[in-house]
Amino acid sequence: MALLIRNGEIVTVGSRVQADVYAENETVTTIGKNLVVPPGTEIVDATGQLVFPGFIDPHVHIYLPFMATYAKDTHETASIAALIGGTTTYIEMCCPNRNDDALAGYQLWKSKASGNSACDYAFHMSVTKFVRETESQLREIVADGTSSFKIFLAYKNFFGVDDGEMYQTLALARRLGVIVTAHCENAELVARLQEQLVAEGKTGPEWHEPSRPESVEAEGTGRFAAFLENTGAAGYVVHLSCQKALNAALAAKQRGVRLSVEVVLPHLLLDKSFAERPGVEGMKYVMSPPLRAKHNNETLWSALALGFVDTVGTDHCPFDIDQKLLGKESFVSIPNGIPGIEDRVNLLYTMGKQKRIDLDRFVDFASTRAAKLFGLFPRKGTIAIGSDADLVVFDTSYRGTVSVKTQHVNNDYNGFEGMTIEGRPSLVTVRGKVQARDGKFVGERGRGCFLKREPTHF
Repeated sequence: MALLIRNGEIVTVGSRVQADVYAENETVTTIGKNLVVPPGTEIVDATGQLVFPGFIDPHVHIYLPFMATYAKDTHETASIAALIGGTTTYIEMCCPNRNDDALAGYQLWKSKASGNSACDYAFHMSVTKFVRETESQLREIVADGTSSFKIFLAYKNFFGVDDGEMYQTLALARRLGVIVTAHCENAELVARLQEQLVAEGKTGPEWHEPSRPESVEAEGTGRFAAFLENTGAAGYVVHLSCQKALNAALAAKQRGVRLSVEVVLPHLLLDKSFAERPGVEGMKYVMSPPLRAKHNNETLWSALALGFVDTVGTDHCPFDIDQKLLGKESFVSIPNGIPGIEDRVNLLYTMGKQKRIDLDRFVDFASTRAAKLFGLFPRKGTIAIGSDADLVVFDTSYRGTVSVKTQHVNNDYNGFEGMTIEGRPSLVTVRGKVQARDGKFVGERGRGCFLKREPTHF
């Protein structure tokens, strides 16, 4: 069915214009004023509202076996939550561990998503070891349309790679034109610090942050950058959390290293005092890198406004309260992460407005830049003739509160509980079909498709 969104203000990077958007056969075909459309066209009046390109979350975990349990969302629940919050595409971390076969892991992750996601999706392929068959497997995965890798410089003996494996991964990525995303810490230092703290009886969630302090993240960021510099590969730091790591990344960028930076919603809005709460209330907020001292929030917001940070994801990772209690004896056993895929856009818009961040910058870090970095632009990340008709009509007059009582992710708490939002999507489409309206899912389950991407980082 054809779709017309009329009388809205279309906001893309570098442009704000009052116009209509007409879509048919899943793509935008006409943009203009007072468009005449065929009979039977679905017409949406967006008077007084903003029309954004569909938002992209570049960092989510949905299917995730981790720390003796599994993340709680399914691709159905996570994608519906994403759409209600204005995210029309997510990139999931495919994370087989060091004991798994990489190609079998990739096929497993694809099978979990296929036919179950209500919005479009892609993958970052985690490289958790580099053995004899790794190169041929990664080449097959890239040929299948997954053109970004992920490495962990953390989680020793599980997800983590050593420096030799990092070098091999980056050298191959350089030859293939693939960008490599990286969790930047120092696995050996984290392991030693955890061992020391536990031996001293410091086992509560408040000790998670001291076990992986800012200096550890800064070292990992700098080391990743040095390996990029000496292989010529393109890299992307995920969930950068603090000033020290940012300084390492910016120093690398200034000397010409091909490095992009992501921050995630928790590190913009929360601080380490949340994880210092007693018992399970603190356990809820354990993630890696950890929540930091509060001054880092402003540092990251400033870097975001200035364009030093490229994207904002969520590292969506839903573990419920019972799962967090797996670490009641020691913070080392607390499953890491909190959900965020549903709340990212609304909270970023609200806080960005308070921080006086321009709307086109908001669109850039929440959609367009991710599309460009990960081989999705201009199909995704903009509103242009020929682009997929992923559209978000945004009601700036809406006022509400984030709450577990109204969320759609499969989790029994919300890490942003009680935060107010000033605006939310009134309509969300995926390739021209209305999938969410006024905080409710109204669309087709399983509509989402796997987005094949070509390497672009040669």
